[in-house]
Amino acid sequence: MTETVVSSATKEVVIGFERPFVIIGERINPTGRKVLAAEMAAGDYSRVERDAVAQVEAGAHMLDVNAGIPLADEPAILAEAIKLVQSVTDVPLSIDSSIVDALKSGLAVYKGKALVNSVTGEEERLEVVLPLVAQYGAAVVAISNDETGISEDPDVRFAVAKKIVERAADFNISPSDIVVDPLVMPVGAINTAGRQVFKLISRLQRELKVNTTCGASNISFGLPNRNGVNGAFLSMAIHAGMTSAITNPLHREVVEACMGADIMMGHDPDCTRWIRRFRETPAPAGPDSSEPGGRQRRATRRRRNA
Repeated sequence: MTETVVSSATKEVVIGFERPFVIIGERINPTGRKVLAAEMAAGDYSRVERDAVAQVEAGAHMLDVNAGIPLADEPAILAEAIKLVQSVTDVPLSIDSSIVDALKSGLAVYKGKALVNSVTGEEERLEVVLPLVAQYGAAVVAISNDETGISEDPDVRFAVAKKIVERAADFNISPSDIVVDPLVMPVGAINTAGRQVFKLISRLQRELKVNTTCGASNISFGLPNRNGVNGAFLSMAIHAGMTSAITNPLHREVVEACMGADIMMGHDPDCTRWIRRFRETPAPAGPDSSEPGGRQRRATRRRRNA
């Protein structure tokens, strides 16, 4: 079974068909976060540090780091953010940018084996990103769209993913170092979006033998109670074969859905991870049970209640 290995300087994470689902924390991304964007542009990374630590504490196995701020020096900001995050956490990172120079600067300072997010099927993009991935010995997210855009036909998206896998082989990049994003469409706009992506995930695993990921929140765009929809989607996607996702680990119901699905898939033997995470700690003994006079106070309360 295919296993994609990524690492920090001290910690290794394996994305694999028979492995527990890998949650990639999405919060270090200034897109749609005006305060974070302004702070990062001004050289203030305090919120980045807090977000990194909080996501790992909440259950993220990896973190996605993005510095896409209009009119800012994205290569420099991304490199600084990566250095900071690696100084406060030990999880591997996904280096996220559409700017090749930013990917270069991020990979240059990264300690370990990163996941590069991302490459598409556009020929121009393949020719610049794949050599970079090979140079640094990284893994890469392959997004299944190309010059024609994002197709609503899952067979077309599969063909794009296949093209990327084949082109990556020209640069000696193994399928085990490719994590395909099949592109999740909003189910509120396309009623069959869930069924389409589940079928596509299974086909990617069966025919291309690659691991998969996605931006999980895309499925619930425009809907109320998005976390409920996201959790349901992820549990079903895991059953279909999805092996990782970029999502928000601070939403407890999403993490619970992923960990519960791992149990059902047999990826959490003896439910060890679930028990360790959710087992209730016995309450400390109170005065009624341990302090002198506790029995007398209980008896007094019983008489009053009578």
